[in-house]
This record gives sequence, structure tokens and C-alpha cells, in this order.
Amino acid sequence: MKIYDITQELFSCAVYPGDPTPKKEVKLRIADGAVCNLTAFEMCAHNGTHVDAPYHFYDNGKTIDQVDLERFVGYAYVAEHSGLLQAEDAQRILREAAAADIDGDAAKRILVKGDVTVTKEAAEVFARAKIKLYGNESQTVGPVEAPMEVHLIMLGAEIVLLEGIRLSQVPVGVYLLHCAPLNLGGCDGAPCRATLIER
Repeated sequence: MKIYDITQELFSCAVYPGDPTPKKEVKLRIADGAVCNLTAFEMCAHNGTHVDAPYHFYDNGKTIDQVDLERFVGYAYVAEHSGLLQAEDAQRILREAAAADIDGDAAKRILVKGDVTVTKEAAEVFARAKIKLYGNESQTVGPVEAPMEVHLIMLGAEIVLLEGIRLSQVPVGVYLLHCAPLNLGGCDGAPCRATLIER
């Protein structure tokens, strides 16, 4: 069994422009005579590899602790693309996922490797398809300078957004995904440890 860790290391992670950078503070050190090593840290809920809940862009949307864990755990399809992801690209990826999906659920969780920006039209395709989760390597699914429209479409359809994953070592195909978030009550997103397991 091969497990791919598709999570960024937190303290060296990519940070969305304007978000705070994670900070680590060593509170205790055995080397200094303390009974144990102890670390505190400070971060944004959207640093590194993380998931967005509908509340991120909808004031009455579900917070991360209210999203069903089943969306974060299950079979997923890894596709590959570069550049703008248009409607026809989203349709092609969904067809590829359906063709590869012998388990009946992988076409509902889509991960795209490469430098990808989801367009409004592609977001609408995924929303109509009622996928459960969409993930990409960028720190945001839409254009960095204007992410709101794409987020509104996808989060409005209750699609979990898994952002900041790392897929360069993962071949295209179907995997068991686990990306359950930290249980941050009332929050708009949360960091996660995302892994893919070969079938």
C-alpha cells in the first residue's frame, strides 16, 4: 500500500497574499532543563493545506465543524491540467473520473494537479454535477486577484474546497482521500493533513 502525503509543511507553506504567516514559538526545551519540549503556534485557518467551509463566503453558511465528514473521506480522482480550467476542461475531467470510477464515488471528489485557476464556467459545471469536493494546488480555487465569484458558486453548492495540496508526485488516477479538517468550532475553514492511498 502506497500513501501519498499531499500536505504542505505548515511553517514553510505558501501563504495567500494578505493572510498572516504561520508562526512557531518554542515554550519549553529539554535541552534547557525543561521536563519536555513544548511548542505553541499561531496561524490563519487558511494557511498551507486547508479546507474551506461555506461560511468562508456565506454568513449563513455551514461552518467547518458542521460539514459532514463523509465529504472529506472517500475515493477521489486525480486529474491533470495547466492554466485556466474552462467549462470543457471540467466536463472532460468529470468524464475521465466517471470512466475510472469503479467504486461509485471517486467522480464526486476531484483533485487537479498543476498550476490551475478555476473559471466561473468550470465552477458552474462542478456545481451542476453536485461533486462533494474539489481540490487544487493553488492557495485558492479562483483567480488570486478575484476569488469571490468562483467561491460563491462552489461553496453555494456545498462543495468542499481543498486548497494548497501538493500532487506533483501523484499519478493521474483514483485514490482513497483523507483530508478531515481540525474541528474548529464556528470557523470558516481549517487546516488538514491530506493523504491519498493507492487502491
